[in-house]
Amino acid sequence: MSRPATISQLAALSRATLPPPSLPVPRTPRRSAARTFTMSASAPAPTTPLGFVLALSTFALCQPSPARSVFTNHWAVRIPGGRGDADRVALRYGYRNLGQIGGLENHYHFHHSRVVRRSAFAIKGSHSFIHMDPKVEWVQQQVVKSRVKRHARNDPNFIHFNDPKWSNMWYIHCGDKNNRCRSEMNILSAWQRGYSGRNVVITILDDGIERNHPDLAQNFDQLASYDVNGNDHDPTPRYDSSNENKHGTRCAGEVAAVANNSHCIVGIAFNARIGGIRMLDGDVTDVVEAKSLGIRPDYIDIYSASWGPDDDGKTVDGPGPLAKQAFEVGIKKGRKGLGSIFVWASGNGGRQGDHCSCDGYTNSIYTISVSSTTENGNKPWYLEVCSSTLATTYSSGEFYDRKIVTTDLHQRCTDGHTGTSVSAPMVAGVIALTLEANPLITWRDVQHLLVKTSRPVHLKASDWKTNAAGHRVSHLYGFGMVDAEAMVVEAKKWRSVPAQHTCTKISDRRTRYIRAEQSLNTTITSTGCRDNPEQQVAYLEHVVVRVLVVHPRRGDLEISLISPSGTRSQLLAKRLFDYSNEGFRNWEFMTVHCWGERAEGQWTLEISDSPSQLRNPEVLGKLKEWTLILYGTSEHPYHSHGSQHSRTRMLEIPSPGKELRNPAPSPSAPELEEEEEEEEYNGVPNSLSTLLTHSGPCHHECGDQGCDGPDADHCLNCIHFSLGNLKTGRTCVSHCPLGYFEDSGARRCRRCHRGCEKCVGQGVSECRSCRRGLYFYAGENTCLESCPGGFYADESRSQQVKAPWGVKFQVLPEILCCQFLAGMTCVPECANGTFFHLEEMKCSPCHHSCSSCTGPGKEECIQCARDFLQQEWRCVPECSLGYYAGEVAGFIQRMCRKCEENCLNCEGPGTTCTKCKEGYNLVSRTCILNATCNNADEVFCEMVKSNRLCEKKLFRQFCCRTCLMAGL
Repeated sequence: MSRPATISQLAALSRATLPPPSLPVPRTPRRSAARTFTMSASAPAPTTPLGFVLALSTFALCQPSPARSVFTNHWAVRIPGGRGDADRVALRYGYRNLGQIGGLENHYHFHHSRVVRRSAFAIKGSHSFIHMDPKVEWVQQQVVKSRVKRHARNDPNFIHFNDPKWSNMWYIHCGDKNNRCRSEMNILSAWQRGYSGRNVVITILDDGIERNHPDLAQNFDQLASYDVNGNDHDPTPRYDSSNENKHGTRCAGEVAAVANNSHCIVGIAFNARIGGIRMLDGDVTDVVEAKSLGIRPDYIDIYSASWGPDDDGKTVDGPGPLAKQAFEVGIKKGRKGLGSIFVWASGNGGRQGDHCSCDGYTNSIYTISVSSTTENGNKPWYLEVCSSTLATTYSSGEFYDRKIVTTDLHQRCTDGHTGTSVSAPMVAGVIALTLEANPLITWRDVQHLLVKTSRPVHLKASDWKTNAAGHRVSHLYGFGMVDAEAMVVEAKKWRSVPAQHTCTKISDRRTRYIRAEQSLNTTITSTGCRDNPEQQVAYLEHVVVRVLVVHPRRGDLEISLISPSGTRSQLLAKRLFDYSNEGFRNWEFMTVHCWGERAEGQWTLEISDSPSQLRNPEVLGKLKEWTLILYGTSEHPYHSHGSQHSRTRMLEIPSPGKELRNPAPSPSAPELEEEEEEEEYNGVPNSLSTLLTHSGPCHHECGDQGCDGPDADHCLNCIHFSLGNLKTGRTCVSHCPLGYFEDSGARRCRRCHRGCEKCVGQGVSECRSCRRGLYFYAGENTCLESCPGGFYADESRSQQVKAPWGVKFQVLPEILCCQFLAGMTCVPECANGTFFHLEEMKCSPCHHSCSSCTGPGKEECIQCARDFLQQEWRCVPECSLGYYAGEVAGFIQRMCRKCEENCLNCEGPGTTCTKCKEGYNLVSRTCILNATCNNADEVFCEMVKSNRLCEKKLFRQFCCRTCLMAGL
C-alpha cells in the first residue's frame, strides 16, 4: 500500500511540474549552452586555469532550465463530416464542441472540462481514444504559446507627461515651437485631400478594447469585435490594479479615436470603424490565434497586431498550422476576395540582440511588418533588425524623446505609449485612409503601395542601399517612412498588379559543413520558372529561403542571401542569448529587399559561424538542405499596355483651343487640390477615330464612338459622364465624385466652387456640403472659413494648423454654423438620459438602465443609471450567476466582476466561492476538481486542513487527490 505524500513531497512535486511563475513559458524546449559544451567531453581536455573552470561552472548554474510545455484542456480537431458529426464525436468522448475555428472549414475547437486546465504533460484517459475514431482526420491538444505585447518597458529615467492634447501629437503636425518638429508621415496632407477612413473597418488583435471610452465609443463596431478568451461578443478588457490589459485600448486610439469631441486625441483614421478581438488575456494557443485571425473576414478590412513570440534574443517561433491556414484563407477569401490586410509590429528585442527574422509572424509574406524610429530619425533602443520589414513610423526612443499620445483604460488618455506596438496601428490607420481612396485594392496592392511611396527622409541607418529596381531599402526601416498623402494619391489612380506567381527551387540534398570562422557559400540558379507560365516569376516581390540546419549553438550563425542583381539581404544576425542546439528545422526566412528586381539568375546563400567562447569550435554545424521560393509576377507590375496607350492618345488628340493653366492656391480659401481648367470633349476627329478604334470590346461606360482600348479611360465618348481633362486624362464614369456636379446636358463632371464637397452648380452659393475643415452656412449655401455673426461654431472642438503655403485650415470634419453639433449635423442639446437620433433628427431616450448612452439599446450605455451595475457591456439591476458586485479603480459606478474560475457563484474576489461548477467540489470556499482516492491518511489530512493548504492555489489539486474523499 502506498504511503500518503508529505508536505515537503508536495512542494517538491509542485516545483518539478510547474514552471517558475516569473519566467515566460516558450513553446519550444531549450537546452542550455553549458550542456552543449559538455557534449564534447570525450575530446582531449586542454590545460585549463582554475578561474576559467569556476567561471564556466557559474555560467552553467546561471543558465535557465529548459522550459516545459504547458498542455491545456482544449483540442483542435479536423472532422470532414460537418458540424453534426463533430458534435457526435465530441459527445462520444466527453468533449464539448465550441464551434468552427475561425474561417477554417471542418476544423473544430473541442474542450474537455474533466481534464486539468493546465498541465506539464499530456494527460491520458478515455478522452484520448478520439485519436482512433475513424471520423477524425487530425487532432491536436493545444499547448500554451508565449506571446508578448510590443510596448517598450518603462525606462527608469522616464519622465512621465500626462497632457493628452492635440498639441502633443508631434508625429502628425508641427505645433510645438520649442522642439524640432518632424511630421514626414504627411497625415495632415491626406486629411486635406478629404480622407479620414470612412467606411473602412479595422480590428485590434490584443487584450481587448474599452468600447465605452469617450474617444472610441462613436467609432466602435460591435461586428468587428469578439472575446476569444471569454467566448462572447464583448471585447472589454479585464480590469486589475496594475492596468495590465491597457495595450489594445491604446492601439485602438491611435487608429480611430474620434475627432472633434473635446477628448484626448485624433485618430489617424478618425472616421473609420474600430473593433477589438480580445485574445491575449488568457492561454494563447494555435486555436486562439486561428480564431482571432479568421473573425468576419468579409466585414473586417484590416487586422492590426502588436504582439508576437518572446523578444528575448533566443526564441524562434511563429504561427502554428491552424494560424498559417487562417492567414492563407484571409488573403484568398477576405474582403470578398481582395484579401484581408494583416499589419504586424516588428518586435522590441533590440536590447537582447533579437532578430525579427526569428519571428514567424513578421517574417510572413502575408503580413505587413512595421518598424519604428524616434522623432529625430534615430534607431530606438528596442528596435530589431531584419530583411522582412516593409515600412516605418514614428514611436518612442530614449527617456528624453517624446512618446505617443493615445487613449488609455478608465476613459483616460496617456502620452506614454511606446515601442513597435505604436507603429503597427499607425500603419493600419494610414492603410484605412488608402482604402477609402480606393476600396478595390488587394492585399498585395497595399504592399506595393508601401514599397513605392515610403521614403528614407531623415532616418539614420548605415545600411541604406538602392536595389536593382531603384528602391532604397534598409534592414532597420524597410523602404522608409510611411507617407499617407502619397499612399492616397497613388491609390486613387492605382491599377491592381498582375496575379501572384510562385517559383520554387530546391538545392541538391548534399550535406554541407559550416566551419568555424569561415563562410559557406552555396548557390541555386533559377530561371524564374519561365518554362511554366502558371509559375513564372520575372519581377520579384517576396523571396523566401527555407533552411534545414543542424548546429550546436544556433546563436553563432549569420545568414545572408545575395540576389542575381547583387542585392545582399541579411536573413539572420548573431544572437548572443540563443544557446539552442536545435538549429533551424525547415525555418523560413523572408526578404523584401529584392522587390522589383529580376528573378532569373544565380542566387547565393552565405552562412558564417562565429563560435562563442563557451562552445567547442570543433563541433561543426551542417546545412542539410535549402529551398528558394520566389514570389512575384510574370509581367511588370506597373507597366501595362493600357496605361502606355492612354498616354500616347492624350498626346495625339488636338486641343479644342483653350489654354491649360494651373492657378496657384488662393490665400483666401483653403484649396485642398490643385484645380485645373476644364476642356470640352466631343470625341476625336474622324481622321483619328479610324486609327484609334479598338478591335476588342469597349468598357461598359463608353459611348457610340467606340474606344481605343478596353478601359474606361480609353473611351472616345461616354454614355453617362466624362471626368477629367486633356492634361490629366479623361475617364468615363457613371456618377461624378465629390467636388464635382453632374452636367447632364454636356454629359460632363464639372468642378464645384472651391471649398464645396457637394454642389448643384459652380456658383459660390450653390454648395450643399463643404470640404473638411470649412464651415457650412446653410442660410446662403456657402462654405466659409468662419461662421458669420450670430452663429456659433465650437472652436474648442477644432484645431487650426498652417499649410505649407501659409493658409490656415481646419483638419477636422466639416463644421456647421449653428448652435449645437452632433458629428457634422446641427442638433439641439440633449439632456442626460437621452441621445441625439440622427435618423429621426431628435433627442431620444436611452434604455432605462443607462444614464448616458450612444444609442437606444441596453448594450449602448456609456454610464449606468442609479441602482444598476455594469456587467460586461450592459447595465443590470443585479449581478448574474458567476459574478459578484465590486468597485473598480477609476470608475464611479459599481461593476459586476467574474468569480474565480470554476466558481458558479461567489461573494467576492479570490477564494470566496459559495457554489461550484459541475465536476468540482467546494473545499474551504475553493472549487477543486473531483478526484477519487483510496489512500487518504487522517493525520496527514488534518495537517492539510489545519494549515489551510487547500486554499493555496499551488496545492489545491494535490490536497483534493489525497483528502477530498475523506471529507476534509
